[in-house]
Amino acid sequence: MGSILGFLLAAVALLGSPGPAIAALVVVGRQCSTGHALRYFLALQAGLALAAGLSAVGLVALLQAFPALRVIMLVASTAYLIALAWSIASAPPSGGVGGDGQGAGAWRPWGAFILGVTNPKAYLAFASLFGSFILLDPAQGLGDGGLKWLLVVVVMIVVDIAWLLAGRALGRIEMAPRAERAMNIAMGLAILAACVAALV
Repeated sequence: MGSILGFLLAAVALLGSPGPAIAALVVVGRQCSTGHALRYFLALQAGLALAAGLSAVGLVALLQAFPALRVIMLVASTAYLIALAWSIASAPPSGGVGGDGQGAGAWRPWGAFILGVTNPKAYLAFASLFGSFILLDPAQGLGDGGLKWLLVVVVMIVVDIAWLLAGRALGRIEMAPRAERAMNIAMGLAILAACVAALV
């Protein structure tokens, strides 16, 4: 039980800290309608769950064996995040989200899935979590990896919902056009900064 608790605490710290996916969730929560934000969230969770599963079965070793695959994933995630950051920073003030779905065009569910599957910060977190803890006797084969994957998915869902709700709360704040423009630029820069930090 102590190992599971330690694993959960580490998972919350690693997966709940700001990164590209979390920055995207905050912005989509602020800019889009509830339905669109939920679809984006679900697609992102599907991508992250797949990435966690691939990590649990040794994708990290595969990436080390084939550096070109790692480069392709980094380029894909970076290009998507740069496009999102530009879309956010250049968005016109809307006077608050109001749940009208403004800006939803930039937040396609397929993009969220790609971000989840290729997110460099997520792979670093998964590699650290899966390599640092033993929750079940290794003799049980895939049992240990399966349990870690399940716990990681639960933690991701909980912390990402919290960040999405934070974005929704920001969207309810009425702002002057100049202040909203400044916030859009700041959020775009935050996504770029999170992307750079994950790459470094």
